[in-house]
Amino acid sequence: MRHTIAIAAVAATVLATSASAQNVGIATSNPGSLFHNIGTAVANAANQAGLNTTIQPATSPNQYIPFVNSGGIEFGVSNLQEVDYAISGAEWWNGVTNPNLRIVANLQPLIEAIFVRADSDIMSVADLKGQRMTDGYTAQNTILPQLSAIYATAGLTRNDVEQVSVASVVAGADAFMAGDVAGFIFAQGAGKVREADASVGGLRALGIDDPSDANLAAAREHWPTASFVAMTAGSAPGVTEDTTYIAFPQVVFTNADVPDEVVYQMAKAIYEQAAVMTETFAPMAEFNPEDMMGDIGNAEFHPGALKFFAEAGLQ
Repeated sequence: MRHTIAIAAVAATVLATSASAQNVGIATSNPGSLFHNIGTAVANAANQAGLNTTIQPATSPNQYIPFVNSGGIEFGVSNLQEVDYAISGAEWWNGVTNPNLRIVANLQPLIEAIFVRADSDIMSVADLKGQRMTDGYTAQNTILPQLSAIYATAGLTRNDVEQVSVASVVAGADAFMAGDVAGFIFAQGAGKVREADASVGGLRALGIDDPSDANLAAAREHWPTASFVAMTAGSAPGVTEDTTYIAFPQVVFTNADVPDEVVYQMAKAIYEQAAVMTETFAPMAEFNPEDMMGDIGNAEFHPGALKFFAEAGLQ
């Protein structure tokens, strides 16, 4: 395995046995990130349901997806598009496929924005032209096409800004708080956004000024599963008025060889313990258990998840 990540050290402790005695792991991104928050919420739900679960942070999904594919850890949280690319070997996976990945459940959409200081004169995505902006994302391959998708809604490209290279979204937020860049991209609801909001005395989350079909098509040229989602004023840091933002589906995924009963128990816990997930991470209130069996592109559901969906009457 060419990736060296923190979760490798726990591989020996997460081998599958039975659901009742099982200790399982969920791979997440770094603390402060959305996927760390969501993974923590899912782990708490599973623990409440009796499935002993711990989270194991790494830098980003493109590092831990192959670890789940190889059976090093049972579960992970990510956006659906990256899992689809990983399965087929498309884009930054450079033909390297991850055929053992299976989906456990769809979660709520990941809503993303570019954040700037509330006291800046940057009022829209179009105003970012010529500004110093985070770029590169050498440890987080998903971010560049997501940035491009947002820029495209304003007729811009990454070449229209002054690019400042960072490794990850967390590093990008740190660069923003240090005053090195005018804006950074991050998921709405993440702890790091709240930290940045407090650090600079307030954020402005730049929305999609024209949420037209044409602009959605422009965004999907860069991120095929993109959609537009409305947020109300005050619902999250930087949302100062009712605004539309770009969003992406996110999922809990697993390895095909994880026992059906273990995956069944995880799917059941996610479905039945939605309140626990919301108590852990408030944005999980947007999760609708009835939507767990949604469109998953070129991926497949794990048989254990399908068993639970049939029992719960999900379609």
